[in-house]
Amino acid sequence: MFKTRMTEMFGVQHPIMLAGMNWITEPKLISAVCNAGGVGILATARCTPEETRENIKQIRDMTDKPFGINQILIGPGAKENIEIAIEEKVPFINYSLGKPWFVDDVHAYGGKVVGTIAIARHATRAVQLGCDALIITGHEAAAHGAAATLMVLIPLVASMVDVPLIAAGGICNGQGMAAALALGADGISMGSRFMVTKESMVHDNFKQLCLEATEQDTLYDNVFDGMDGRVLKTKEAEAMTKRGFPIVESIKGALLVKKLFKLSFLKFAGLSIEMVRAEEGHPLMVLARQAVGNMKHMKALNEGDVEGGILFAGQCCGGIKDVPTVKELIDRTIAEAEETLGRLDALKK
Repeated sequence: MFKTRMTEMFGVQHPIMLAGMNWITEPKLISAVCNAGGVGILATARCTPEETRENIKQIRDMTDKPFGINQILIGPGAKENIEIAIEEKVPFINYSLGKPWFVDDVHAYGGKVVGTIAIARHATRAVQLGCDALIITGHEAAAHGAAATLMVLIPLVASMVDVPLIAAGGICNGQGMAAALALGADGISMGSRFMVTKESMVHDNFKQLCLEATEQDTLYDNVFDGMDGRVLKTKEAEAMTKRGFPIVESIKGALLVKKLFKLSFLKFAGLSIEMVRAEEGHPLMVLARQAVGNMKHMKALNEGDVEGGILFAGQCCGGIKDVPTVKELIDRTIAEAEETLGRLDALKK
């Protein structure tokens, strides 16, 4: 059993968090993590405000344990989704890419704000803006890490700020958890590992690809959704790294995003400009590439299309060898971490 600043602040049994993953972190998986003693996170960037509220209700129907939401602040519906979470008094609001304008509102009902960073200097700024805890994302992670690995980031950030730190990227077992704690983290976040569990909605074809993958079988590029990110190596993912800007697909994808989020052309154009002007902004093509990536991501998740789909996944896929239940995974991770730290303690003379 581990008692850390994370378990105390979040009011949970184990310092283990489910990373917010669009479409993947559904109420079933989130509640399973919460009921097993961890922290489940709902990714709301793909949700309309109505869907966000309904998902929060479903989670509460399945668990009475604390949970959170994750929202990128420069995406469509970001402000509305955050407002819904505040109305519903969600215990933890995790954000990335933007300034947390909602800190006082969350603190007013006793909630906590958790920032996600991938660059050490952003940690100080996030705490100054009112973050209660930070998720540190390393280069090893699925989706959007930066250039530095967790081995470098954790001790750096721990020397800069005094809030609970949650390590994300490349962790799939108790050995990784023990290493993160030794480096100065207060807990871990796992995405790829929870993606390959019985409760996960990821198609079996891609769960099998993860089981077969080595640590070398991922690709890191900005072509998958416009931002530097990591996906499982598939035929389509490799092709995307070799072809130019997908103009036709981007137009189709952008129109799909506009339709899904019920955006007017004026709102859609304004959103694109907002993304460019954001503090951690990107070129205008980000939204278009993101739309293309979303379509291919859903092909993987829903259809199991290993030819035309892509799946964000971390280097830790090389260490994923089975499909346990969420509870089995959490219990095993804690046991492995205890054994690892005990073995290290025995080395002392």
